Amino acid sequence: MTESTAQGTFWDKRGLASWLFTTDHKRIGMLYLWCIMAFFAIGVVLGLLIRLELIAPGQTIMGQQAYNATFTLHGVIMIFLVVIPSVPAAFGNIFLPLQLGADDVAFPRLNMFSWWLYAIGAVIALAALFTGDGPPDTGWTFYVPFSAVTTTNVSVAVTAVFILGFSSILTGMNFVVTIHRLRAEGMTWGRLPLFGWSLYATAWIQVLATPILGITLLLIFAERVLGMGIFDPSRGGDPILYQHLFWIYSHPAVYIMILPAMGVISEIIPVFARKAIFGYKTIAVSSLAIAFAGSLVWAHHMFVSGMSDTAVMVFSLLTFIVAIPSAVKVFNWTSTLYKGSIRLEPPLVYALGFIFLFTMGGITGLVLGSAGTDIHVHDTYFVVGHFHYVIFGGTGFGMFAALHYWLPKVYGRMYNKKWANISAVILVIGMNGLYFPMYILGLAGMPRRYFDYLPQYTSMHVASTVGSWITAVGLVMMAVNLWVGMRSGPRVGRNPWGAATLEWRTKSPPPTHNFDEEPIVDRGPYDFKGVQPDA
Repeated sequence: MTESTAQGTFWDKRGLASWLFTTDHKRIGMLYLWCIMAFFAIGVVLGLLIRLELIAPGQTIMGQQAYNATFTLHGVIMIFLVVIPSVPAAFGNIFLPLQLGADDVAFPRLNMFSWWLYAIGAVIALAALFTGDGPPDTGWTFYVPFSAVTTTNVSVAVTAVFILGFSSILTGMNFVVTIHRLRAEGMTWGRLPLFGWSLYATAWIQVLATPILGITLLLIFAERVLGMGIFDPSRGGDPILYQHLFWIYSHPAVYIMILPAMGVISEIIPVFARKAIFGYKTIAVSSLAIAFAGSLVWAHHMFVSGMSDTAVMVFSLLTFIVAIPSAVKVFNWTSTLYKGSIRLEPPLVYALGFIFLFTMGGITGLVLGSAGTDIHVHDTYFVVGHFHYVIFGGTGFGMFAALHYWLPKVYGRMYNKKWANISAVILVIGMNGLYFPMYILGLAGMPRRYFDYLPQYTSMHVASTVGSWITAVGLVMMAVNLWVGMRSGPRVGRNPWGAATLEWRTKSPPPTHNFDEEPIVDRGPYDFKGVQPDA
């Protein structure tokens, strides 16, 4: 007998207004998730068009200006509308209060306001495509001096990102207060689930680092509209100042992207290894260490921009130091799997894909952190490959793992597990085919962002483009399987995986106020004694 009926759940209230003006954290999380999935589809299509254009030297399907606009839009949509809010704003909103045993986040109305800021920012970002003199063509970094002088819609795009930044800040503030104030009775800091720890570390980065992005974007706007000369050397400005300001935010932002995904993996591994996670405290502390150390390494993006040898050595050392807590997490995950009673269910398959792809990206990150090798591969396709292994292979697979782990709780239905595993394997194959050739291209000297290239780079570009097609097949299979499962899959009970955290104590789907009775925590989140799957 299952309890996943349509009665008494957060889905019950009908009507568009009940969704747009909701203060229920689960509904707000679902609004984020649907929008993120839609923008993810758009970003993937733009990425496929970029790869198709690069399948051969010279023009194939688009001209130079269209190419510049396409990779800029791909970057802006994927970074600011998909990757940054993906796990924290969507799954964090849905599951953080549930994991804490709370009815909602600390400030539900502020949560709704954050969602509206996200929606308004997204609309303005889309408006940049179709208004003025065309979509921005600067790349998602908006580097000066080009972004200060181009006639495309850079001003509209940076306005959109400015608003999206405030959405991120408010969500972070809400999560910090929620974790401090709304934990259930008995949930000490030592019993906080590791997903909560990752969101806590992420929230502090959002609160402290994102305002710098807002200031930087305002300065670009002022440079373009008022001609203030902040970054223009002919007026006494300094273009390198922009790079410092941009990366002081944007490198910590990488950890806003990856830390919540690491939290998802830390939830999944012990459940499907049927074993308490190895090194709970070190994983929790490593999240905070990544948040702190990650804020000190921005200048490794600027080794070739001109800085003293001492500064290069310091930032190179700090970059290596931030790799340590990341490596601690990977070590603890694999140690948890060792001699575990492993069930190869889809969430674990995606988690294993995450560990493999993220490790590929992390190791090559050390190449970029070392000044000598970084100078050789700076602004080449090596950087593109590294970044996508970390972000798509890391955050992307973390999001896919979260979808397969938690959507049965949200919808009360299960997808086809066989097809889920097959699509995961296809995705791992496709993503290696897509991004590994980029390492070779970068080492051979192929610059990134270029519309055209020399004939000797053709074979690797063809391999990368074929990899993009395999990846697209895996994504379509995964999306269709999840959609069919959520619409008409077999019903599940409260705890289909046999997990021990609080969200699995309530019904599937959860009721509006989360729990019938206020939960009391009397053991750790990965103590599986007496906990069994019920479906």
